[in-house]
Amino acid sequence: MVKIVTDSLSDITSDIAQGLGITVVPLTVFFGQESFLDRITMTTDEFYYKLTHGATWPTTTQPPPGAFADVYNKLVEETDAILAITLSSKLSGTYGSALNAKSLVKKKCRIEVIDSLTVAMGLGLIVIAAAKAAQAGANLDEIVDLVHRAMPRSHLIAYFDTLKYLAKGGRIGKAQGLLGAMLSVKPILTVKDGEMSPVTRLRSRAAGMDYLYNFVAGFPHIEEMAVEHATTLDEADRLVERLNSVFPKERIYRSTISPVVGTYAGPGAMAVTVLEAAKK
Repeated sequence: MVKIVTDSLSDITSDIAQGLGITVVPLTVFFGQESFLDRITMTTDEFYYKLTHGATWPTTTQPPPGAFADVYNKLVEETDAILAITLSSKLSGTYGSALNAKSLVKKKCRIEVIDSLTVAMGLGLIVIAAAKAAQAGANLDEIVDLVHRAMPRSHLIAYFDTLKYLAKGGRIGKAQGLLGAMLSVKPILTVKDGEMSPVTRLRSRAAGMDYLYNFVAGFPHIEEMAVEHATTLDEADRLVERLNSVFPKERIYRSTISPVVGTYAGPGAMAVTVLEAAKK
């Protein structure tokens, strides 16, 4: 069976990873000299507490090639085909690490690496689709094709309480133009061509939640869907209940925005992702 590998910025929870046989390679968050592996040696709750109460501004780094090589070398004992799907290469060097790690694999194995050009559950839903196909017996070429066809159908939008974290972290991308008004507006961003891009700006958080709902409601056919939050679980629960009129709430994937993404999104961020159904 083809083995699926991704990074922790897919926001795939340990339960999902375990159920679908996905291996998640963590990125690292630094608070000063202290380093933490995303979701492994630091939980999301611990991270957001430290982010909002601590005096040290966090930084992040991609996994070294050796981290991917360790995973590949373990998996080649079980398979001769591995597919790694990473977050956008315009947001991180993780794709390069996953690619470079191929030369460090000791046994013969076909390894394909795909730059998803997205992040968070925009990436996560693509990875989930690949893992389901692998479990159903699809071969590597079929799954690579499925991923390339899924990428343009994965639509992520995120509500931010502020752009200051994104700006300070240097990942602001095409949203730079919103900075002047960042204190008085609530921006909605998406990932376009692999980097953060502005969609609109709103005056209130309530308007932001309405926007997320209406975004999802605008899709006539949805294959998969996810709702993520940083620090507002109750609000995410309410949004899921509301979205039940559009898509069965039992099938909505739930996740907390990972510490590495949270370094740039900040507290209060919320995101919805739709994997649009393929046209027949």
